Amino acid sequence: MSKIITFKGKVNMGTQERLKLSTIKGKIGYRINKFQIISTTPGVSAHQEIVAKIFTKSQSGSISALIDFSESDLLAAVFYQDRIETAGPSSKDIILDQEIFNQDIFITMQDVAGVTIPYNYYIELEAMAIDDVESTMLTLKSIKTIIGQ
Repeated sequence: MSKIITFKGKVNMGTQERLKLSTIKGKIGYRINKFQIISTTPGVSAHQEIVAKIFTKSQSGSISALIDFSESDLLAAVFYQDRIETAGPSSKDIILDQEIFNQDIFITMQDVAGVTIPYNYYIELEAMAIDDVESTMLTLKSIKTIIGQ
């Protein structure tokens, strides 16, 4: 049986936020159901083009607006655009697959247009119990991703 858990917060441009999900035994798996962002000051800046991403490993030192679906640690991406001179905000949310993970995840924000306003995020995760074999496999996969093999 699974349950939905939510997280919300704020990330400054060019930085990342770590969501601590790992447990001692790693017997809880997570799947992303929803990933959305919105400005802390909607409609104030004339032009905002934000790329937010969720990764399975830290992006410290390599946060960018580039979206590369071949990155093995990329779980989801959002492109949010707010233009006052047009019809207003639009968003394209992409959850890459239904991958299950049992370790911490990292949210990054970067503005293509150079705006430095912090952005809010909202994430909905489906939490589920996983057995010993799944737990071990997911943890090993996470370790392999972290060390780059």
